[in-house]
Amino acid sequence: MEYMTAYNNSMGDIIAMYFTGAAGLIWIAYLVLCILAWWRMFDKAGMPGWKALIPFYNMYCLYKIAFGRDKGWMFLLTLVPCVGFVIGIILNIRLAQNFGYGVGFALGLIFLNPIFMLILAFGGSQYIGESLY
Repeated sequence: MEYMTAYNNSMGDIIAMYFTGAAGLIWIAYLVLCILAWWRMFDKAGMPGWKALIPFYNMYCLYKIAFGRDKGWMFLLTLVPCVGFVIGIILNIRLAQNFGYGVGFALGLIFLNPIFMLILAFGGSQYIGESLY
């Protein structure tokens, strides 16, 4: 008994492989921009930027920036279903307030987070929240 295998390298498969590679590069560029934005935002808030690189600890620090130095533990609420969604919205509102922005910027953080994080990090905003130390 003989088995035959046929490979079909159609143009659609080649295009799909090309876009998968391009999508991977775009995703890596997106991640690098997000890390740079968090690093710069942490610097503006008076925290060392390297804290943006450590998973979970960066969320703890972000919650300290938004809610104050004694409320960093609130990031654990994001693990609770439904509560995490609401606390994420509140986080973005508080983050906008602590950098001197209003409701419009908070809505931008909620719906277009990466773009508005870059504006927050590299724009002319200053951290006006309470001291973190």
